[in-house]
Amino acid sequence: MNTPKQLSRRHLLKIMGGAPMLPLATYSEWAQAAGKVSTPTAKLRNVSFRSMPAPSLANPAEMATMQVGSTLTANFSDGHVREFSLSYQPFFISGDLVSDGQGGQILSGGYFDIHNKPIIDRTVAGKERQYFSDGPDGTSLLSVPHAKVQGVKGKPVFAVVQFEYTSRAQDGVTPMYGRLPSPIAVLTLDQDPQTGHLSLVKYHNIDTSKAHGLWITCGASLSPWGTHLSSEEYEPNAFTAASDPQFKAFSDNLYGDETLANPYHYGHLPEVTVNPDGTGSIKKHYCLGRLSHELVQVMPDNRTVLMGDDATNSGYFVFVAEKEKDLSAGTLYVAKVGQGFSVDPDAPAAPLTWIKLGSASSHEIEQLANRLKATDIMELKTSDPQDSSFTRIVANGKVEWIKLKPGMEKAAAFLETHRYAALLGASMGFSKMEGTTVNIQDKVAYSALQNCVASMVVGNAAHVPGHGVGIGSALNAGAVMALNLRGGLRDTQGHAIRSQWMPADICALITGKDIAADALGNTADPERIANPDNLKFSEKMRTLFIGEDSNQHVNNFLWAYNIDTKALSRVLSVPSGGESTGLHAVDELNGWTYIMSNFQHAGDWLPIHSHVKATLDPLINAAYKNKAGAAVGYLTARPMQIKLQAD
Repeated sequence: MNTPKQLSRRHLLKIMGGAPMLPLATYSEWAQAAGKVSTPTAKLRNVSFRSMPAPSLANPAEMATMQVGSTLTANFSDGHVREFSLSYQPFFISGDLVSDGQGGQILSGGYFDIHNKPIIDRTVAGKERQYFSDGPDGTSLLSVPHAKVQGVKGKPVFAVVQFEYTSRAQDGVTPMYGRLPSPIAVLTLDQDPQTGHLSLVKYHNIDTSKAHGLWITCGASLSPWGTHLSSEEYEPNAFTAASDPQFKAFSDNLYGDETLANPYHYGHLPEVTVNPDGTGSIKKHYCLGRLSHELVQVMPDNRTVLMGDDATNSGYFVFVAEKEKDLSAGTLYVAKVGQGFSVDPDAPAAPLTWIKLGSASSHEIEQLANRLKATDIMELKTSDPQDSSFTRIVANGKVEWIKLKPGMEKAAAFLETHRYAALLGASMGFSKMEGTTVNIQDKVAYSALQNCVASMVVGNAAHVPGHGVGIGSALNAGAVMALNLRGGLRDTQGHAIRSQWMPADICALITGKDIAADALGNTADPERIANPDNLKFSEKMRTLFIGEDSNQHVNNFLWAYNIDTKALSRVLSVPSGGESTGLHAVDELNGWTYIMSNFQHAGDWLPIHSHVKATLDPLINAAYKNKAGAAVGYLTARPMQIKLQAD
């Protein structure tokens, strides 16, 4: 079992119960706007970020609020250089009343039940209010053809924002993690055609009832065809859900009955389509495996999906859709890691092979989910049954013995994915595999390991010998892995995999560094990444953006890592105790460039905050609704947003 030092905030909670970006205009565009003369054909050559210093107690307000002190430098082909100072602009702090686009107001981040009625927090008598989230997470910025929304004066663009959880009820005591159905909203934004700046016009809460509500939505990505790909992580254990207080509370808040929610309806991939009027619809795909979906990445073929799996004893899963731009049917694979796996960036890559778990449509798996119980699919024992027909596995850090029921291979593959993958001998040894993203030009995917502990460490009780994933000692600060993508691969049965974008090997790209606690309380080097979570890659900036979910940095950061120069720059600092979320790097939207960024659970104090808590707690309470609110927004530059192309 993880020690408290190794647990993320989300795991601790579980146990307890970007603004317009820089005008990267070409120099000629900027010069023309400024009335200067420049070569009209100047093109962007490269960009770099100048790192901001980590905040310190010398200025407590900087530690207690969202801070951006970095700059971006754009170099152009005619030799000119333009520097942009960055700042942060929130659209709202969750819990704010914002426009519903119909003359009324709606509570941002507010929770709704299966009938779209507000869910009320009654923990403080006389102060009943609708629950709202302190955990905004996955965000996608996009445009829709022929969009038209009342109140937009410039160009209408949209952001889909999902809310992972709320930490606690307003009494400050009652834990609420995973006990409320996650809301998800479409924001209509007015994009100023002259400056690229964005302003909120309308907030639309999406009806999730046809998807059975949403369970712990975390990271997200934008599909190549313009839809928002959500997530449901930490899939509920179908063997114990009926007696699990968390899942029973979730069911009660969603349906008004502790028994109505079906655990097999959660742990899947929701997809949101935004309509031209700023509303949205959602459908849930049941054929990408039921696992701890964190942040998926669709490859440029519009069919291959690499998935994060945020769990102990997690694995690399890839889904290959039957048709382009359609995730409703396809084949699911899981990786087996060959010899040589390492988290040393100087070590060679370890090979990957792929086990086929099964092929299915979303409709047929949803039908199985509707009628099957866990005991219909497999037998499970938590102690050795002394029966050779059972197979010993490790799932979610716990040793289990399982036996598949006859004819239940497909149901197991898509509804008991972790256990079935372990049964087939997959490398289910990773710990907290988080965000994924892709560098298309170099044909490399990146994957965040928030920490490298427990199941990854040889000799740990959760480690499975012989499955390829094994390091000699824990690296609590985590690593970002690189996976080379290839075509022409075959699965372990010798059958061709119909994708040119399959991971063929894995190696470490960049790691954090564990240290003895410094004077501020950091237990990971503050000049390096710690506990990477959100990842997004910018093709034009050749930059990997890394957002932290760290219990080792007193303030969590958003980093920019240039994969050509290897320069690592601190771009943003979130309030102490908070997590950097909602990352989305948008190279071009109507000619402008954006970096979306949120934070969640400011002031979620851990032992590393013992030196700063007394000073920062009142400041965070004052700024963020007594820790109940969190920001949804983006990085800005003045006077214009960035442009990365030459006109």
